Amino acid sequence: MPRSRRVAASRSPRRLARDRHGRGLRSPVTGPHLPLLQTRIDEFDLTVATTATYLRGLWPELEGVVFEVAQAPAEAIHDDHVDRWKVFHDERRITFFRLPIVRFLRLQEGEERDQKLLIESCVYRAVADLLGRDPWELSPGRYRHL
Repeated sequence: MPRSRRVAASRSPRRLARDRHGRGLRSPVTGPHLPLLQTRIDEFDLTVATTATYLRGLWPELEGVVFEVAQAPAEAIHDDHVDRWKVFHDERRITFFRLPIVRFLRLQEGEERDQKLLIESCVYRAVADLLGRDPWELSPGRYRHL
């Protein structure tokens, strides 16, 4: 079973600095005056977290639901589909599998927006499965053009 991480987990201190070969603690690559670099994993986690926060604001039933991100499930490939998320109704927990979601994209250069939309759509579909609703019902009026 893959190790899963909570979406809103804080960064571990060993990722920011460590002592190697007695040279002292290392500083971030970007220096003290620039923000830390954002990796693709960080962007994925941020997209899942912000979409989950938005949906929690609309649906009080999502209070207490745990959103997790894992690399990949142990048994993802089935005859007719590949799991991109897993909903645990009894535990009120949703686990998103980053690799199956991202690997099925066929992105060209500069199409990060499409990746963000795909991740958001996976969050919507997983939450809709948990609540027993249609994904389009989760955010009424959001896609209505004025």
